[in-house]
Amino acid sequence: MKPPQDNIPLCFAGIIGQDKAKKLLHRAVEQNRLAHAFLFKGPMGVGKKTLARTFAAALNCQNPENHEPCGHCPSCRKFHSNNHPDFIVIEPEGAAIKINQVRELKKTLAFPPFEATIRVALLCDIHTMRREAANSLLKTLEEPPAQTMIILTADEAGGILPTILSRCQTVPFFPLPQAEVSKILTQEAGLEPELAATLAAMAEGSLGRARLLLAKDLLGFRKEIIGNLLRLEPNTPAAIQTLTELAETAAKLKEDLGELLELLSTWLHDLLLFSHGTAGSIINHDLSPTFPTACRRWSSQQLSKRLQLLDMARKQLARNCNPTAVCEVLFFGLL
Repeated sequence: MKPPQDNIPLCFAGIIGQDKAKKLLHRAVEQNRLAHAFLFKGPMGVGKKTLARTFAAALNCQNPENHEPCGHCPSCRKFHSNNHPDFIVIEPEGAAIKINQVRELKKTLAFPPFEATIRVALLCDIHTMRREAANSLLKTLEEPPAQTMIILTADEAGGILPTILSRCQTVPFFPLPQAEVSKILTQEAGLEPELAATLAAMAEGSLGRARLLLAKDLLGFRKEIIGNLLRLEPNTPAAIQTLTELAETAAKLKEDLGELLELLSTWLHDLLLFSHGTAGSIINHDLSPTFPTACRRWSSQQLSKRLQLLDMARKQLARNCNPTAVCEVLFFGLL
């Protein structure tokens, strides 16, 4: 169990977008019709965990103003410092929430809250939850202990058991406007507008994903690969050495390798759009200077073939083929 990793002020007004979600929660408080369990469902990185913590703070604030947490009372200060004893956060261990985590939560909830009016248990990314863990949670969702609310978050509905969906009030979340994501990235990290716009487009309105791409510098590595693909000549010693080294580096990305291949795919899609005169829909704004050179180097048919190579590489990785070998074959094919 660990607290959410953010320093966003605890106020609904400080959360970007998600007006529908905030309105639904405000109305539930105003009408005193709080559900015993909520499901916050929508894309990753759009504020689900932040809103859950803010909502929990508001429910327990000693001096709320228009259902906003005051930010100054002892309860609010504990929420702000991620130290409130009655705000329990469970996130996946590795790839999934496991049954032992659910059992530990149920033991904790068997005791009354330490100090909260409403104790809140936040289970993140429940679309990763294994069936046995989900089944273990059902009874608690249906009849949670007194003074307890459970909030679940999920990136997609497909992996959630219908029995869980039926026991929760769903609160929908939506992608953020790309212009807003780009603006925030520019302010936070001092990015050039073209790079911020590229990150926002890549992340499809997910501020969290954009921050992740920035932190891991996948766009920088994508740019290095593309620069070499445009510079090198096939079947030369320089090409063999450089592409072999790039493949070894790419293989070390492990779980982020798929994200890198997706970034390379978007660049090739942009080239096809550019070659057909529809560059207004491009994603890789920061790489637009490469478009004329790349379109002179490869025809539309050759670009389509390279997209097929990327798709084949993703399928091979899904079958647990050797990542280094997959990347070597791919990069030499892209050249």
